[in-house]
Amino acid sequence: MRSLGKKSDDLAVLIEWSKAGEPVDAEFAQALDALEVEVNAGEIKKMLGGVHDRKNAILTIHPGAGGTESQDWAEMLLRMYLRWMERRGFKREMIDYQPGEEAGLKSVTLTVTGEYAYGLLAAEAGVHRLVRISPFDQAARRHTSFASVYVWPELPDDVDIVIDDKDIRIDTYRSSGAGGQHVNVTDSAIRITHLPTGLVVSCQNERSQHRNKDSAMRVLKARLYDIKLKEQQAKLDQIGGVKKDIAFGHQIRSYVLQPYQLVKDHRTKEQVNDPTRVLDGDIDVFIKSYLMKKSNGTLGTDDDIEE
Repeated sequence: MRSLGKKSDDLAVLIEWSKAGEPVDAEFAQALDALEVEVNAGEIKKMLGGVHDRKNAILTIHPGAGGTESQDWAEMLLRMYLRWMERRGFKREMIDYQPGEEAGLKSVTLTVTGEYAYGLLAAEAGVHRLVRISPFDQAARRHTSFASVYVWPELPDDVDIVIDDKDIRIDTYRSSGAGGQHVNVTDSAIRITHLPTGLVVSCQNERSQHRNKDSAMRVLKARLYDIKLKEQQAKLDQIGGVKKDIAFGHQIRSYVLQPYQLVKDHRTKEQVNDPTRVLDGDIDVFIKSYLMKKSNGTLGTDDDIEE
């Protein structure tokens, strides 16, 4: 609040100088932009009051059906989020990266460290759809690709999620892909299968098998906690007669590069006519719109997806 007040005072001073005939246009524009950024940040934080919103996040991207096309789209989404994290000053650590055979990726998981990382990225969870002229199609035909984004809060060690040793199977393998070139001389990568649920998590980022196991267990704990919360919510919904869409079963946003240029969020109807800017990490407009609609209960559906 002090910072906001100071920026407001600075603007008032510049206005007075302008009235006195001083050339302050450049300084005024810069001060106004700084004030707008802080006001927007304050508005977003006001809407992030969930139990885990302030926590770090675990982000996973999986391509949909379609082979190289969807794998390349998943890689484009990863780049978009990495650029967004750079703008936000968030730290990120790649836990697992499985490259595609020809291009793109089969799966990627990373941790995102920063205040409100989970609260912000939770707005991105769901299916993302790309329409473009395929760079992999010699006939230059238009293709539609899908990729799913999953987001969980990174949980502290004292969260009540008990994982019995008898319920997990741990496999080791040789690391490969991004980051793996320095650690692939031994079987240091870890794959943990949670037998009761069938959940599988992997980590190959660290040189140490022990550290990879710790990272994989953190991801597994977050996913099991998410399942627990969803089960609790489903029971409450059943009691109250409320029906909700499955979170990851619906397309939340379309990125159309051909035959026209448009990025549209189907939940909020927010749209931007510059996909290049969005794919370069400028997604705050979509996150803010989602949080605003969610807070006042006016989120829409994906019924009007463009062809």
